[in-house]
Amino acid sequence: MKIKWLGHSCFLLTADNGVRVLTDPFDNSVGYEVPEVEVDIVSTSHEHFDHSYTQGVQGEFFHVNKAEHLMHKGIEITGIATFHDEEQGAQRGKNTIYKFIIDGLHICHCGDLGHILTREQVSEIGRVDILLIPVGGFYTIGPDQAVEVTKMLQPSIIIPMHFKTAVIKFPIERVDSFLQKMGGGKHIGKQEVEYDKASIIPTGIVVLEYE
Repeated sequence: MKIKWLGHSCFLLTADNGVRVLTDPFDNSVGYEVPEVEVDIVSTSHEHFDHSYTQGVQGEFFHVNKAEHLMHKGIEITGIATFHDEEQGAQRGKNTIYKFIIDGLHICHCGDLGHILTREQVSEIGRVDILLIPVGGFYTIGPDQAVEVTKMLQPSIIIPMHFKTAVIKFPIERVDSFLQKMGGGKHIGKQEVEYDKASIIPTGIVVLEYE
């Protein structure tokens, strides 16, 4: 399967059979180019403008926007109810983490997670091969909490998201602090990576580059 970072918390996940999943699409106020791709499934972790702009998505897609377990076009999806802040959603509302099983790989997209996971939530998520996790803070967990959540979920590969870049004006941190606290990571200089179940091994943090 292929994982392409389209900026912020938006990824295009493409299965070997061509089924395409888009996570947390954003509108044109964010700074990145609005994703106008044709996909089969769109997941939105919550209803904020930088995570739920489904109007720009092409084609007839299946929209996943709540905590439930389902199967669509061979993709197994589990939504786990969490919060956007540390006060049970009192500040910023609810957030849904999605665990996708694509080509036998377990991919966890944390959305705008705003707190340390409970033991029950970790159990609901289960196995994680690839973790897509916010690290920029302010609106979400920051570097310290992201390190703690990563240790709880024990993924083979960590792909940071929702961090400061040259094109985004949000008051969030760059990825560097998270990398430092995790003991390093790899900037691979490209926007897309490809993995398969047979060859996936623990490789630590992989930072994708927005193009």
